[in-house]
Amino acid sequence: MNELVQIVNYKPEYRAAFADLNKEWISKYFKMEEADHKALDNADSYIINNGGYILVALYENEPIGVCALIKMDDPDYDFELAKMAVSPKAQGKKIGWMIGEAIKDKARKLGAKKLYLESNTILTPAINLYRKLGFIEVFGRTTPYERCNIQMELVL
Repeated sequence: MNELVQIVNYKPEYRAAFADLNKEWISKYFKMEEADHKALDNADSYIINNGGYILVALYENEPIGVCALIKMDDPDYDFELAKMAVSPKAQGKKIGWMIGEAIKDKARKLGAKKLYLESNTILTPAINLYRKLGFIEVFGRTTPYERCNIQMELVL
């Protein structure tokens, strides 16, 4: 499967897949929050048009994974790595790793020095992936998410 996976830039035709893949995991473990709706229901205006990016992992032209870089107005961080999701049918196949490496590459090309992310420790596979990608835990930042109990950063 991995050699058949392509990582491509977001296009409006992937809008529904971006929202659906994320809503699926969020609803499974948590509840959708206001900040989720902002990013997922308005990906173009909230993320893309504000200097952010979304990458999509395709398998046989079907979107099976997504990840966003949301531009941050923050003295410490350039982008938030956010809304990473992989279809349950493709989990365990290193799609998260592939899209994570691709999003780090994209951030570097954009001149980013530091990435930030928020998550929850019950998402053990995700936290393990972030650590493998080089993220380390940070503390003390404010968050719009009720479910956030871990914050991490990556120096590029």
